[in-house]
Amino acid sequence: MTIRLPGLRGGLRAYEPRAEPLALTPGAPLTSRTVFSAAHVVADPYADTSPDAPAAVDWDATLAFRRHLWSHGLGVAEAMDTAQRGMGLDWAGAAELIRRSAAEAKAVGGRIACGVGTDQIAAGSLGEVGAAYEEQLALVEESGAQAILMASRALCAAASGPEDYLEVYGHLLRQAAEPVVLHWLGPMFDPALEGYWGSSDLDTATDTFLEVIAAHPDKVDGIKVSLLDAAREIDIRRRLPQGVRCYTGDDFNYPELIAGDEKGFSHALLGIFDPLGPLAAEAVRVLDTGDVAGFRELLDPTVELSRHLFQTPTRFYKTGVVFLAWLAGHQSHFTMVGGLQSARSLPHFARAYELADGLGLFPDPKQAEERMRNLLALYGVAQ
Repeated sequence: MTIRLPGLRGGLRAYEPRAEPLALTPGAPLTSRTVFSAAHVVADPYADTSPDAPAAVDWDATLAFRRHLWSHGLGVAEAMDTAQRGMGLDWAGAAELIRRSAAEAKAVGGRIACGVGTDQIAAGSLGEVGAAYEEQLALVEESGAQAILMASRALCAAASGPEDYLEVYGHLLRQAAEPVVLHWLGPMFDPALEGYWGSSDLDTATDTFLEVIAAHPDKVDGIKVSLLDAAREIDIRRRLPQGVRCYTGDDFNYPELIAGDEKGFSHALLGIFDPLGPLAAEAVRVLDTGDVAGFRELLDPTVELSRHLFQTPTRFYKTGVVFLAWLAGHQSHFTMVGGLQSARSLPHFARAYELADGLGLFPDPKQAEERMRNLLALYGVAQ
């Protein structure tokens, strides 16, 4: 049977859903690359709340999704942008998420790294920004998780130039108990981060970023670059000190960056690996055998879906990620913290469904089709 989907330019078109999913099962641990999936949170659909109220989280479903990712050999990057950090999930909610997920990781033997930011303050002096970072770093370290030092809106607002970034990050790295991941999140993901590292000129900002790392190479496990600029990531990757990893955060160009070239490759810490988890893990296992072509054959076809989900305004990609989790049966509803389920259009959802179904991402294609039909009916689209 066909389903009528709204097109991106208006009207309805017929689509024939896939009958069988892609056969993907948990396999051996990944060896050639370290791969994290940034994971979304599942809202409590029965909570009497509002978009600007503290997040109401369905903890059972949220932790179950993390077990799903771990079962396929992926690490979990927790309390990051994909978890709606600063877009529905406040620091109190993020702190609880970190505690619960870190305990779950310890119980099942999963790898976890957690975001450290300053979102308990809206603004402040450099000293207050540093203290906010310290509070969050302490909680993550106490939980037993690896720390990811996230970009800070408050630091971006308070800093007068590169020297302020060098001071704040230097202080944090000196006191970090274990090597951390530094995260450079571009303004396409968060407009409040325009001019991070003290300059809107990316070459100047890159030099400051690398200066922070060069001053503390023993405290930096790696960097996550989320600029959607493959050439810049490769340039940064080649300039890193020996032993410091590059984790790609480029949801537009990840297959080529993970595959690498004769001078190196990127590991991965990606939001798109939330919906692609099992397929991404299978592709990396193929890469583990040295079969680069086979890896690209599996992962390259997913880029069209990723570019669709991360299209401008990029910061709303979380809506598509949670939408696909609902269609895939990882949660029973399409409700998001902060009401963010309203951030994308019905034609956007229809195209996301079509692309994901074509890839075989839904374990139960019939269930996904029924849920898509329900959404279409809610919008008044008759079949």
